[in-house]
Amino acid sequence: MRVIVTLLILLARPALACELALVLAVDVSGSVDRNEYRIQMDGLAAALSDGIVTEALVEQQARVTLIQWSGTSRQEQTIPWTVITDFSDVAALSTQVAHAPRRWRNYSTAIGEALNLSAQVLEAASDCRRKVIDVSGDGKSNEGIAPADVLPQMRAKGIIVNALAIETDDTDLTAYFFENLISGEGAFVITANGFEDYPAQIRRKLQRETTKQLSLALPFE
Repeated sequence: MRVIVTLLILLARPALACELALVLAVDVSGSVDRNEYRIQMDGLAAALSDGIVTEALVEQQARVTLIQWSGTSRQEQTIPWTVITDFSDVAALSTQVAHAPRRWRNYSTAIGEALNLSAQVLEAASDCRRKVIDVSGDGKSNEGIAPADVLPQMRAKGIIVNALAIETDDTDLTAYFFENLISGEGAFVITANGFEDYPAQIRRKLQRETTKQLSLALPFE
């Protein structure tokens, strides 16, 4: 009887609400070689396995998806939405990311279209309280709609856009992302000094992204 009562109590509990929908948008354009692609995916998988990130994703009952993006007609949701309810869900997602095959090579950089696709896939997670697009890339947009022209749509939908700039030359990609890509309350850019610095910086980025709103400030009395 005690087992039956316990089961009924568990079934009667309301499902925890999704606090975070996170789109991981990874650059696979022509400027990213085979080794650099591998660094990105392995680094991202390791960042998802970080204890702080894992706990935050579970705490927020997050939903996470992966987009690979390149030129104007070459963006795709390559890992569907993963619902995070416990640590095993994060581990399974990390494994998927680590083994994700590259979708394209040798094409342009269309960041605006990547944002548009990210906004579209977020419609499937409309019940999540906070919606975030995590864009990483190593170059300026050079094809299609300008990313800055998409940002009003992001703001209207309450979507936060953060960025990781992988600096590989003297372009000052960090400043470009700051001025043209990030949007929303608390949006930020993190800089990786080359692809070799990507794993450490994507870990920092996900820690900041996933834990940012776990603690709410109390009003002054």
